[in-house]
Amino acid sequence: MFVIGCIIFVVYVFFLLTIISKQHRIQAKENKNLHDPNDLDGIGNQGRFPTKD
Repeated sequence: MFVIGCIIFVVYVFFLLTIISKQHRIQAKENKNLHDPNDLDGIGNQGRFPTKD
């Protein structure tokens, strides 16, 4: 009984870590475009002229 419980627990933890890892990659990919290298003070675009696209 203990062995079966351990197997179920290991499978559960494996899938839990897989889901957490996948969501972390998705979130990192979404947040990659939010970083502004010119924003040195961290308060956003407070007086800089926007770049021409």
